[in-house]
Amino acid sequence: MTSAIWCRTAAAAVLLASSLSVHAHRAWLLPSATVLSGDDPWVTVDAAVSNDLFFFEHQPLRLENLQIVGPDGAAIKAENPGTGKYRSTFDVRLTQPGTYRLAVVNDGYFASWKEDGKVKRWRGTLEKFAAEVPAKAVDLQVTQAQGRVESFITRGKPNATALKLTGRGMELEPVTHPNDLVVGETAQFRLVLDGKPVAGIDVEVVPGGIRYRDKLRDFKVTTDQDGKFAIKWDAPGMYWIEAVMKDSENVMPPAKERRASYVGTLEVLPP
Repeated sequence: MTSAIWCRTAAAAVLLASSLSVHAHRAWLLPSATVLSGDDPWVTVDAAVSNDLFFFEHQPLRLENLQIVGPDGAAIKAENPGTGKYRSTFDVRLTQPGTYRLAVVNDGYFASWKEDGKVKRWRGTLEKFAAEVPAKAVDLQVTQAQGRVESFITRGKPNATALKLTGRGMELEPVTHPNDLVVGETAQFRLVLDGKPVAGIDVEVVPGGIRYRDKLRDFKVTTDQDGKFAIKWDAPGMYWIEAVMKDSENVMPPAKERRASYVGTLEVLPP
């Protein structure tokens, strides 16, 4: 590769267009609050996949791959986790001042092949692939799927330690702190894939509360050559953002293609 810039505009446009339907299923984390103070603050987080943003009517978002990073960069265990018919929930006790990053991170494989004239499908981890997928499968197609669904919480003064990139999959690198978003101001972010800026990718932005609106009021912004994009907030509330792309480079075998996605829930406060 001759440049650190990754440009997959056409593929991203096709994938993202499929997610813009009113009936599309959207995964999300929703904290009960994102900016807190006090001696012993707690936050309850809902996690679901739904048609209407931030309503529970399809299926829960599973918590097996939940990761919570505290203000000092150390991993934190969720309190009181549980999964019901339509949503999962967990609590976070904010024992330290600063910013927390909450994320459900999935990294797996999808495979399909023909067996006795019928299409067989499989999904799972790389470790299970060799044991569960026939070595000589006919018309075998394998895709690596990496997805991150996250949100941010700050107790007291924000800091940036928990915002450090992992360098794996698609991630959001905040330029503007994600818990310092205010109506009328413009926030800047950067999208990266494996730590490298992603250029020419559409980012879908949808305000919450779509159940009570005739229109989504969604809009798109596009990353520049440095992977940066900007959003000017015109109303307070919770916002959902998503970016999706396909990639055929730096893919872990046996896959020949990777589908990478990022989803974030951000709260915008009144001025």
